This record gives sequence, C-alpha cells and structure tokens, in this order.
Amino acid sequence: MHQLFLLSSLWLLVVPPALSIFQSPTGTPAPPQLQYLLEPLHSAVHTRRGATATLPCVLRALPRNYRVKWSKVEPANYGESIIIITNGLYHKNYGPLSPRVRLRHSHRYDASLTISHVALEDEGRYRCQLVNGLEDESVSLTLHLEGVVFPYQPSSGRYKLNYQDAKRACEQQDSRLATYQQLYKAWTEGLDWCNAGWVLDGTVHYPIINSREPCGGRLLLPGVRTYGARDKQKDRFDAFCFTSALQGHVYFIRGHLNFKEAAQACRNHGGAMAKVGQLYSAWKFSQLDRCDGGWLEDGSVRFPITTPRQRCGGLPHPGVHSFGFPSKDRRIYGTYCFEKE
Repeated sequence: MHQLFLLSSLWLLVVPPALSIFQSPTGTPAPPQLQYLLEPLHSAVHTRRGATATLPCVLRALPRNYRVKWSKVEPANYGESIIIITNGLYHKNYGPLSPRVRLRHSHRYDASLTISHVALEDEGRYRCQLVNGLEDESVSLTLHLEGVVFPYQPSSGRYKLNYQDAKRACEQQDSRLATYQQLYKAWTEGLDWCNAGWVLDGTVHYPIINSREPCGGRLLLPGVRTYGARDKQKDRFDAFCFTSALQGHVYFIRGHLNFKEAAQACRNHGGAMAKVGQLYSAWKFSQLDRCDGGWLEDGSVRFPITTPRQRCGGLPHPGVHSFGFPSKDRRIYGTYCFEKE
C-alpha cells in the first residue's frame, strides 16, 4: 500500500495536469467537469447473452490514496450492489457477479470493468466511482442486451399470474421479466398485444399499435398503456418476458407426435424440447422460419415466421405464432428441440 501512495505522489509531482496522456478532442467547447475520471464517449454498451462486454472507466490522473468502486444500480430497492473495489494494485470482487468480472487494466489509468458470459440479469445501469476523500466523482453507464420481448401466459389461461408467478414463468422459458424500457422498445418495433402483463419493476402494461374496441377503444392513442404498480401477491395478469441470443441451436423434427413422443424424439437426437424463449431467440437471431407447428416444453404448439406468406397461416406479420395448448395426446404436430453448444 505504501508503494502505491509513493508512486501516486511521485507521478503527481513529476507530471503536471496539462501533460496528462489523455487530452480532450480538439474543438471541445468546454473543459470536462470531472477532475480525475474521463467522461465515456458513449453512455451505453450493447451486447448479447453469452458475450464479453467491457464498461469503460478511465482515469486522467491518479490521485493520492484513491480507490475505484464499481457497483450495479438496483432500482427495485433504490440501492447499489458493489461488484469490485480496487486501489490500482489490488482488487476485491463482491456479489453474484464476482466469478465473471475483472478489471481490464490495459494500462495504469484503466479501471474498466469486463463482464464475461453476459447473462440476462446483467442488463442495467452501472456506476464507476472514484473514492478520494472529499473529491469523490463517478460516471454511469448502461449495459443493454440485444434481444426480444414476448408475451406469455400459462396453459391455465389468461390473467393467472401474480408477480412472483410471472417472474418464475419467464425464467422457466429461458428468459426473464422484461424491463419497462425493453417493453417500450419492443412496442416501437411493432409489438401489439391486448393482454396486460407484469414487467420487472412490478408495474403492469400492454403495448398497442392499432387502437381497437377490445383493447381500450379506438379513441385512445397507440402506446404502452399502463395499469401502474399493482399488488404483487393478489393481482393477476400475464407476463412480458425478455430473452437474448442462445448458446446453442433450435431445430425442428417432423412427425405426427403426441407430447410424450415429441420429448423422446428430441432426446433421441441429443437435445431437449425447446422452451418458448429459445424459439423466440432462434427466430430473432437465427431467422428460424418454418410453417410447421411444433410442441414446446411448456406444452404449447408454436411456429416461427420471418417471411409472412399466404400459405403459412396467412398472417401478415412475422413472429412466433401459437396454436395454444392442445391436448398432449394429439398426434398432429412435430417438435422444436434445443441442443446446447
């Protein structure tokens, strides 16, 4: 520790601030407000599940006796979860992200955070804070996952899920409850759904593109309509789930199979029945396009369409379309299977 303080002090004495190795771009109208941290060029980092993402945090100078603390902002409880703390020489990891995070440390001013094997729950806002006595300062960055939002209801029917049920239902389908921001983005991209569903913060919404009588009436403008915060135990709605890229692939097996035979067919080919989130991911990221209805793990029958055509359901929009939850004894459909990489 004494070595760190000595090196920091020597550097500050020898190198004046004007000679910092990082300079503001030519033409910048005003000097940066931060004294020690560089303002990131971009406030958001975009990635996919399973990838490696780096959130930039670079110092312009090394103050005496400093620490850098990375934390994840948790809006649900109005707090922050500490991820890692470093003093430039040593660091300590904290919390569930601990096994998957490290400091990039490409040079002595670099305190950027690298997250490997990005998971769905990693999306959110992160803060890099320089802790330096009275001169504390921080920068915030948002990690965005590319993905797809889909509405979900169980085989028991519409509006059967309280908040915890909805959270669990999404997780069982290889997804998680969508954030409001993810739902809003999905609406701007064409999601139109009349049933209200839970999102991650405990509020309830439904996205409408085409105003119509069964969905609040024709006079209401299109938008993400809201029921606001609801009782997480008593109130029941559907769910809006979010998933991202797969670590594997989805494939279709033809046949006239009942549900049990479909599960066995997937096992015979080295896979397992696909989950709803996995089928949506394959449709979104691999452009899976089939006219064939197939069993999924939850007992529903669906088919993914990227290019709408008359002889493929006659539906005008791409998407993952559903036949609902038919009797598991019916031998009409094939099955969609998933195999891990």
